[in-house]
Amino acid sequence: MSTSTFPWLKGHGTENDFVLLPDPDGTIHGDLDAGLVRFLCDRHAGIGADGVLRVIEGSKQSYVEDGGDWFMDYRNADGSVAEMCGNGIRVFVRYLADEGLVGDKPVRVGTRAGVKEVVLNDDGTFTADMGEPALPRPSGIVVEANGHQWPALHVDMGNPHAVAFVDDLREPGWLLEQPGWSPVEAFPDGVNVEFVVRKGPNEVEMRVHERGSGETRSCGTGTCAVTVASARAARQELPVTYRVGVLGGAVTVTWRADNHLELTGPAVVHARGVFDRAWLPA
Repeated sequence: MSTSTFPWLKGHGTENDFVLLPDPDGTIHGDLDAGLVRFLCDRHAGIGADGVLRVIEGSKQSYVEDGGDWFMDYRNADGSVAEMCGNGIRVFVRYLADEGLVGDKPVRVGTRAGVKEVVLNDDGTFTADMGEPALPRPSGIVVEANGHQWPALHVDMGNPHAVAFVDDLREPGWLLEQPGWSPVEAFPDGVNVEFVVRKGPNEVEMRVHERGSGETRSCGTGTCAVTVASARAARQELPVTYRVGVLGGAVTVTWRADNHLELTGPAVVHARGVFDRAWLPA
């Protein structure tokens, strides 16, 4: 294969979709140009996706101290770097499993939010240990969309989230643009905003605007943040499990007694091809 071409795959987890770029020794894409990411994610001119997952052997990356068995170099659709992606990490391990690159043991996936362990379940779903949540600012956050304001809980899952409870998921309107928030200094690098309604005991539904990508069909770290906010609001003791409905399906999140969150859901890889850099616009 010439240096002007490179392989790609396409996959999704509850319809949160990604372009995967196999780059085991980290030499094909260098530091992964933001312009290339934006083009690949463009749904009209490119392949179309919510983000890009570059697959690098953990020992061959230079972004973090511990790259795990394999490192997930995740970029948002606008080309910006993101710390973590809960749906993306399941698709990432789905690819590794399909290619025979991992065995039956939990896979240690390096991310910019630390190493996460992911296992393939007997029913074909994947469970990712998403680590412990943090509540940097447990009160005082307000988010705004469609002319409305709501109090929100700041939950950090390695990336920042603001979770707001609403009466109807239609209230925030179109979520193509980033919702506003205050105080502004709470999220200097932007924030993922989840809007949530309760559907029953330990069951919620949500919509999300992901920073750098717009409204997506699902957000894995967002479902974990929503579980934390929901359990806290209900004053539930740990462990507790929630079914979280998203536009692209549903996942299960367990907030364990040791304060770790486990995210379980599907992941598929459904397309592959070869891209020629000559196709990029001048």
